Amino acid sequence: MHLITRPRLVRAALLLAGLGSIAGCNTVTSAMSDGITSVITPYRVEVVQGNVVTREQIAAIKPGVPRSRVRDVLGSPLVADPFHAQRWDYVFLIRRPGTEPQQRSVVVLFEGDLVKSVDSPELPSDREFVASISRPINLDKEPKLELTPEERQALPPPAKVATTEATNVPLGAARTYPPLEPQ
Repeated sequence: MHLITRPRLVRAALLLAGLGSIAGCNTVTSAMSDGITSVITPYRVEVVQGNVVTREQIAAIKPGVPRSRVRDVLGSPLVADPFHAQRWDYVFLIRRPGTEPQQRSVVVLFEGDLVKSVDSPELPSDREFVASISRPINLDKEPKLELTPEERQALPPPAKVATTEATNVPLGAARTYPPLEPQ
């Protein structure tokens, strides 16, 4: 009579191997936290949601402007609730690596089909917005666009091309075409 059958022995070995690997994870993780993971950083995805609304766009939205004009200037609202049909919400969120996250919310209220009021925080101009999301570029010196006369003199002279009558002969078979218009 066998005390432990073969399938039970295999199951017990697998169970012990699994428990051993789980127990080893903690020591591997703690050893790696000081090593390679401190050098390699994960990719951070850029998150852009909603509509960018700038000072110039809001200046075009005044009380009495129709909904269609608001949609043309600001785009489709991020939130257009059917239970609050007289309110459009324009929310903007951007998170880029290397720049400060930005979040703004603009609310346009309507009375019928015309704008009643616009509630918005202090918005940046077009240029200010682009500058706020652009990463700084360090140009220590102006790019060189032209050679000095000394540098031009130091250049080798261009190679001369031998001109013969053979180079003026057209290559391939000469074709004659009928005239485009009758004569």
